[in-house]
Amino acid sequence: MEVILAESAGFCFGVKRAVETVYEQAAGGGRIYTYGPIIHNEEVVSDLEKKGVRVLKEEELDDLQEGTVIIRSHGVPREVQRRIRERSLVCVDATCPFVKRIHKIVEKESRAGKQIVIIGNPGHPEVEGIMGWSETPAIVIETAQEAENLHVSGDRDICLVSQTTFNYNKFQELVEIIQKKGYNVSVANTICNATEERQAEAKLIASQVDAMIVIGGTHSSNTRKLYEICRKECEYTCFIQTLDDLQLDFPDSVFRVGITAGASTPNYIIEEVQNYVRINF
Repeated sequence: MEVILAESAGFCFGVKRAVETVYEQAAGGGRIYTYGPIIHNEEVVSDLEKKGVRVLKEEELDDLQEGTVIIRSHGVPREVQRRIRERSLVCVDATCPFVKRIHKIVEKESRAGKQIVIIGNPGHPEVEGIMGWSETPAIVIETAQEAENLHVSGDRDICLVSQTTFNYNKFQELVEIIQKKGYNVSVANTICNATEERQAEAKLIASQVDAMIVIGGTHSSNTRKLYEICRKECEYTCFIQTLDDLQLDFPDSVFRVGITAGASTPNYIIEEVQNYVRINF
C-alpha cells in the first residue's frame, strides 16, 4: 500500500501559537481558563484539562473572581475582552494573528459606514467573534442562495471579508454573485494562506489516490471543508478524529491512500494513522 501524506497536514501557525500559549500558562500554575475550547480538537482539550486548564463558558465569565483567561485562536467579540478586563482578570490573547487582522478591518470599515458582510459559517466562533468587532450589525452568508438574496438598504458600500478557513473557490463564487448585484463592494480575501494551501494540496492528493483519510476534530470547520473537497475527488474518503475511529473497508482495487488533517490536529495522531495504514494494508 502506497501512502501519501499531505505536507500541510496538522497544526497551522495560529493553532500552534495558541496551544503553546496555554501550555506555558499552565506550567506557571494558578487558575487558568480558556474562553471556550482553545481549538476544535477534543484530544488537545482533554490533555489540557489534565493539567488543570478549564474551559470557561460564556455564562460563567461574570461569576469569575480571579485567574487567567486565555482567548482562543478563533478570537472573541470586543465586548468579551472588555468584560474580562473589567473583572480585573488576567487576559491572555491567543487569537490567531490572521483572525485579528479581520477584526481590525471590520472595525475600521464599519466605522466608515460600510455594511460588513462576512462569508462563513454563522454558528462558528470565529465568525461570531468577527461580528463582535463591527460597529453596526454585520451580515453573514454561507451559500449561493444567501448571496443571491442579499439586500443592503440605502446607498451603503459593502465590505466583504471571509472566515479564515472558508473554501476558497466557494468564496470566489459568492463574491462574484454579490458584485453582479451592482453594489460598490470592497473585497478583503481574509482566507489565510495556510488554508488555501491545505485545501489545494488535499484536492490534488485526493485526485491521485484510491482512498483518502481526513483527520480532525468533529467540530472543526476547516477539517469539514477538507473532507468535502476530498470527497468530490475521491469516492472512498473517510473523516476520523483519531486512530480509534478508523474502520477501513476498501475494495481490493485500493492501492494508494492519501492522508490529510485539519489545522487543529496534533502530529502524533497523524503519525499514528499513517503508521497504522502503512503496516496493516
